[in-house]
Amino acid sequence: MTAPSRHPTIRSSLPFSAALCAAVMAFAPPVPAAPAMPAPETTVNRPAISVVAVRPAALRDRIFTGGLIQAQETVLVTPLIEGQSVEALLAEVGQIVKAGEVLARLSPTTLELNRSQLVASVAAANATVAQAAAQVTDAEAALAEAERAATRVLSLQERGNASEAAADQARTASVSAVARLTVVRQSLEAAKAQADSTAAQLANVELNLSRTEVRAPVAGEIVARNAQVGGVASAAGAPMFTLMRDGALELRAELSATDLLRIAPGQAADLRLPGQHETLRATVRLVEPALDLSSRLGYARLALDAPGTARAGMYGEAVVLIAAREGLTLPLTAVTTGTRGAFVMVVDTEGRVSRRPVTTGIRDGDLVEVLSGLTEGETVVARAGSFVREGDQITPVAETTK
Repeated sequence: MTAPSRHPTIRSSLPFSAALCAAVMAFAPPVPAAPAMPAPETTVNRPAISVVAVRPAALRDRIFTGGLIQAQETVLVTPLIEGQSVEALLAEVGQIVKAGEVLARLSPTTLELNRSQLVASVAAANATVAQAAAQVTDAEAALAEAERAATRVLSLQERGNASEAAADQARTASVSAVARLTVVRQSLEAAKAQADSTAAQLANVELNLSRTEVRAPVAGEIVARNAQVGGVASAAGAPMFTLMRDGALELRAELSATDLLRIAPGQAADLRLPGQHETLRATVRLVEPALDLSSRLGYARLALDAPGTARAGMYGEAVVLIAAREGLTLPLTAVTTGTRGAFVMVVDTEGRVSRRPVTTGIRDGDLVEVLSGLTEGETVVARAGSFVREGDQITPVAETTK
């Protein structure tokens, strides 16, 4: 049997307390809700990007090239007569000579002997001509006398005072005189022809005697001498001398096919020799029309205004000025080339980036000319054009271009 509880009063009061609390809460006034807290502001971190402004600058379009220095024109000096030995050499390599100056002398002995013989032959031919001329005169006189005699005989025959035989004899004498005159005239022409031929031979020997002095055909510098004293001069062998006409030098510059289309005669150039501080002035003299089939390179010839220390065979480096003008410029790093051409990333006053196509021109060092698409003072991304996109917002950081 279970014992009765010792606290009956407390157990019976718990339901009553719960009911009382519920009643109080039902009739109590509502408690106002706490006000909502504002959301924290979101901060956008814009990347700092270097930018540059479009500015005008002086630009030079240049071609950098190089090549070997050579003579503009090489003149070969060969003997004008064959078979004569070299008697004396009067010029050395490196000597500057004038046009017509004697460079060497050939032996004239054989030619002088021929001249003496021909002088005598000319005298004999002239005497023959004189004799033939006298015979013509005599034949003309004989013909005139025969014609007068024939006329008298024929006149006497008509009057019956001369026989037929006498008339025939007179006519025969006249015909014979005509024939003799024809013969002596032909002999005279043959004598004159012989005299002319002998005189021509004499003139040829005189010409060859003058050619025993080997002269410079043009003014210039002697760059090679192959002749030797005692050697036999011949045009079939090596030239006796080689001249560099007027001492003029040129650079045969190597060019790519693209540069070959840009270069033109008359353009100025600066030329430097390896190891030399001197700058030589040059001018494009001509552009060779064809490319080398093996190297696929073209060539232009740059005439040196003054040779200075340059020598044929040296290697020189040249800078050819194609064009020079003032224009709007940007650093090369600011321009990107894509499939649709060149473009830049323009930054507006609010730091927003937009892509804009441009047309470029001269490239001078680290600068490029902007022909169209931008105006002076506009700002573009300097180096990070490949890392920003259309519509991005950045914090522009000005960069000073050199």
